[in-house]
Amino acid sequence: MTPELMIKACSFYTGHLVKTHFCTWRDIARTNENVALAEKMNRAVTCYNFRLQKSVFHHWHSYMEDQKEKLKNTLLRIQQIIYCHKLSIILTKWRNRARLKSKKKEDELILKHELQLKKWKNRLILKRATAEESNFPEQSSSEGSLVDETLKCDISLLPERAILQIFFYLSLKDVIICGQVNHAWMLMTQLNSLWNAIDFSTVKNVIPDKYILSTLQRWRLNVLRLNFHGCLLRPKTFRSVSHCRNLQELNVSDCPTFTDESMRHISEGCPGVLYLNLSNTTITNRTMRLLPRHFHNLQNLSLAYCRGFTDKGLQYLNLGNGCHKLIYLDLSGCTQISVQGFRYIANSCTGITHLTINDMPTLTDNCVKALVEKCSRITSLVFTGAPHISDRTFKALSTCKLRKIRFEGNKRVTDASFKYIDKNYPNLSHIYMADCKGITDSSLRSLSPLRQLTVLNLANCVRIGDMGLRQFLDGPASIRIRELNLSNCVRLSDVSVMKLSERCPNLNYLSLRNCDHLTAQGIGYIVNIFSLVSIDLSGTDISNEGLNVLSKHKKLKELSVSECYGITDVGIQAFCKSSLILEHLDVSYCSQLSDMIIKALAIYCINLTSLSVAGCPKITDSAMEMLSAKCHYLHILDISGCVLLTDQILEDLQIGCKQLRILKMQYCTNISKKAAQRMSSKVQQQEYNSNDPPRWFGYDREGDPLTELDNVTPSKGASELTVEKSTYSSEEQAA
Repeated sequence: MTPELMIKACSFYTGHLVKTHFCTWRDIARTNENVALAEKMNRAVTCYNFRLQKSVFHHWHSYMEDQKEKLKNTLLRIQQIIYCHKLSIILTKWRNRARLKSKKKEDELILKHELQLKKWKNRLILKRATAEESNFPEQSSSEGSLVDETLKCDISLLPERAILQIFFYLSLKDVIICGQVNHAWMLMTQLNSLWNAIDFSTVKNVIPDKYILSTLQRWRLNVLRLNFHGCLLRPKTFRSVSHCRNLQELNVSDCPTFTDESMRHISEGCPGVLYLNLSNTTITNRTMRLLPRHFHNLQNLSLAYCRGFTDKGLQYLNLGNGCHKLIYLDLSGCTQISVQGFRYIANSCTGITHLTINDMPTLTDNCVKALVEKCSRITSLVFTGAPHISDRTFKALSTCKLRKIRFEGNKRVTDASFKYIDKNYPNLSHIYMADCKGITDSSLRSLSPLRQLTVLNLANCVRIGDMGLRQFLDGPASIRIRELNLSNCVRLSDVSVMKLSERCPNLNYLSLRNCDHLTAQGIGYIVNIFSLVSIDLSGTDISNEGLNVLSKHKKLKELSVSECYGITDVGIQAFCKSSLILEHLDVSYCSQLSDMIIKALAIYCINLTSLSVAGCPKITDSAMEMLSAKCHYLHILDISGCVLLTDQILEDLQIGCKQLRILKMQYCTNISKKAAQRMSSKVQQQEYNSNDPPRWFGYDREGDPLTELDNVTPSKGASELTVEKSTYSSEEQAA
């Protein structure tokens, strides 16, 4: 065998062997691939079925979850419906019970009112019968029983401190009367502390000079405060004041007989005087010379309307020790003072903090500039009736740390005065700018940063509108504002009231008098001012609906709706039913009102202290009888123009309203002068005349409306009168 054949045989054998094994491997590989593919197919089918089941289950699960959620919501809704139904039943029962209770309470009040009124009438009948008949033995026995009762309740057994607290509420006349009851009461009226302050002004027409002399002589070591306001006394009586060595306060204002000689005796004997009121007296430069010489500790001095001294008298204030401790000075009406006089004041009284200059048409910017050059401690400034004061005064006052300013009736003060007010006077708390026609919305925007502002009076500033007030209330000043007077700001509307309810949480006193654009919607916003206790809506278009809404407030103590012709007896009655704490009500010049409002007041508002029904011709004696029988705390009563009232009401008031202090009876044609004179001794202040009502009242002396429209002028006088009252805040009235 040759090598070539051997190689060829090996190649053939190898190729045959490879071919045989490859075919075998290929067959085996194909068999394994089919098995693997079958397995993969099975797994794929299994996976597909699983995914399909999962998808179906997911859809089923979502469906079931939705069904559960719907079922849950349905159950919750059913529970809410059941709860609301139960709540509705409970509220219905509560409302019915509350209405029943309210009706029962109202019936009890009416029944109590009728019983008290019946008792009152029986008391009047008994009193009149007793006055007509002579004294019977039964009377003495009844008097004996009364004495026994008083012995059981003898206040002389109380501690001295409690007795003093009781007698401090009495006037000098009442104290003198109490001292005449018996020996025990006389001892109580002789407590030393009771005679620290003596007010002779309340008895100036009753007590003669000799009793004043004896009183001052007896209590000369105890007297600290004396008030002779308006007393017409002899010079000898004034000289007796010099024996009160410990005197600290002296008021001789409006005393026409007080002279420089009287002042000389007092200054020599009473060097410790701290408060001295010489307003409207005839003093001259001689008195001004005595002040720095004797009153070294004088702090309060009033020279208002004293026109007998000159600039030279003011120069005397710097003599000797001077009046360097003076902190309060009143120069109202002293038109004789020039710029040089104010320079003298600045040189001698550098510590002044409170300055009052009213009714001074001669006051100019130069006067104020001369004063504040050295008096930089001024914190309170009052300029009313000074028409020549302008923006230059505000610029001069920038050196003072003002907290209270008051300008009234000034047309030269403009927005320029308020441009930098937040920087110059950051501590301002009281601003009175009544009847300043130059003030616009721009001024209110300048006032908004004042964080300490509590009282703002912008009465009669007719150029102020909603935009300015909104900008003011958006600032921090609205948070602490407590008193806001916007009387006669005729551009204001419901938008301003809505802003007030949102931004003034501490507002107590609000006046919107004669704001014509105020509607029932605005009244609804007022209810949301929860801190409000006093509201003045006089001259607005408020109706019975507005009063019904206002009655929901529950906390109002003072309401003024004078000249509101849209209200009737029904509205006032509805308001009174919900305002049991009402203390002040003014419905003057609402001629459509009748006795029904007085009946409502007598039933629901027995704590009433001030009432004005002036210009209400339908008020009769029977209504005032109910008022006297129930409202025993009445202090101020105005019945001017109530032409149907007679002398009988004065007797009722004397018996029922023991605390009555001020009584106004202008144009009461059926009240006699004799009865009015008897009543004048029972009150501190009384105004009376029996003239026919003015034509602007709208009715005649019989209470019938005037038929000739041409003879009836608009009630401008009434509005002017009420507006004048509104320009003063409650704090000023209290002062």
